[in-house]
Amino acid sequence: MIPRPISPFAGMDIRTLVDSQAQTQAGRPWLSWEPFEGEPRSWTYDAFAEVLRRFAAGLQARGVQPGQRILVHLDNCPESVIAWLGCAYAGAVAVTTNAKSSADEIAYFARHSGAVGAITQPRFAALVAAAAPDLAWRVVTETDNGAHAEPVAGFEPFAAIDAEPGLLAERPHDPWADFAIQYTSGTTARPKAVLWTHGNALWGARSCAQNEDLRPGDVHLTHLPLFHTNAQAYSVLASLWAGAHVVLMPRFSASRFWPVSLKHGATWTSVVPFCVKALAAQPLPPAHSYRFWGNAICEPAWDKHFGVKTIGWWGMTETIAHGTVGSARQPDAPMSMGRPAPGYDIHVLDDQGRPVAPGETGDLFVGGQRGLSLFKEYAGDPAATAAAFRDDGLFITGDRVRLGLDGFLYFADRSKDMLKVGGENVAASEIERVIAAVPGVAEVAVVAKRHPMLDEAPVAFVIPAAGAPAELEAQIFAACGQALASFKQPHEVRLVDNLPRSTLEKVAKAELRALLVES
Repeated sequence: MIPRPISPFAGMDIRTLVDSQAQTQAGRPWLSWEPFEGEPRSWTYDAFAEVLRRFAAGLQARGVQPGQRILVHLDNCPESVIAWLGCAYAGAVAVTTNAKSSADEIAYFARHSGAVGAITQPRFAALVAAAAPDLAWRVVTETDNGAHAEPVAGFEPFAAIDAEPGLLAERPHDPWADFAIQYTSGTTARPKAVLWTHGNALWGARSCAQNEDLRPGDVHLTHLPLFHTNAQAYSVLASLWAGAHVVLMPRFSASRFWPVSLKHGATWTSVVPFCVKALAAQPLPPAHSYRFWGNAICEPAWDKHFGVKTIGWWGMTETIAHGTVGSARQPDAPMSMGRPAPGYDIHVLDDQGRPVAPGETGDLFVGGQRGLSLFKEYAGDPAATAAAFRDDGLFITGDRVRLGLDGFLYFADRSKDMLKVGGENVAASEIERVIAAVPGVAEVAVVAKRHPMLDEAPVAFVIPAAGAPAELEAQIFAACGQALASFKQPHEVRLVDNLPRSTLEKVAKAELRALLVES
């Protein structure tokens, strides 16, 4: 067996990066908060490092041990950055969960991860308390993303976590130690817990900063959700590595995008198609400071309209950083997903496992090092972890891409049971699991329907059981509303007598998708 190579981050962890930047970037802006309600706030690199040290010392003072998990259920706000990086600074593992999650989903995240405590905001406090009543402690922020909120009974205030940094015990700077968990949709009925190491986080920070040509003078407007890899690695960690300035918004707002961008002189941001469609309806400022935008495709037609170059990329939570990426300095093929990024072995293979020829489409596989350029594991699920890799160690992405004649890669299709809803990955099986449990449902199949703003929307085809109630459709919507995050809930429920079948009696979902196109 070949021994594990020396990590490029040997002797380092997230504390190393935070502390180093606190010294070299002292006095320079690190994080600016632009809420929709309440007063803006800002921190320099050294001031924010002190905040993280106090937070980490407070976790240790309340008995949190290295490796223990803490549920972080927050929308974008300064506390979400503090909790995420502060947990890692203390050696704990932040479990950053989708703020749109239902009580059933939150209960699963808390139980599956083995969380010992929770950090949330007033708007979600009752939900978290009901979903995870057995946690040792629960903390709530003072405001809802800047908006005034009343104190919440049964929760400690966020500030109660703080303790004197001098009390923080030393521990090894180990890049292989666990850093954080994100729950991500796959092709199973429940999301999988993608576990990153500190080495993963540092890899994402360095790789994304280099791919994006980030510099200390850059200002990275961050409006995508901080519980996703895009905002975590492509924006925040990359900026931390580069010494850039992060400007954080509660969420994307078409009406506030340009005013905030101009106020801070933003030079970088990541967007998804929904953002671009919304911005196209807004008046353009006569001038702006943007050098680049990041998106799933290189140099789309909208670049001319906005006066900016878009660097396209492809990545997953499991790949930490961009697996493929365009170039900041060279022309890219329009509408491509770039070329293989440094540090990854990218393969496009046909059904027999052979490399496709230029111009052909195949399945995308990624080679890398676990715990560095690829995630460590699906926490608590060794079977899913093993199933995610081929025998030769290549990670199975489930995506299909075309190898262009020009050497660029072009996205072709995703795993057929995955939907892309407003930038969120949704497994059809998650929705099917909930609907199948509704009394009166004999069988269900969920597929995607094209949507003008969300890209795709879930539609459920349901065969009613004998004697099903007349209000079955309403009961299905109610069950989904209770058990699923809003973006996972079906937009339509169609009651049918039968479902089209392919070989082995599997549901022919391609025929269902075609039916939606025709209707």
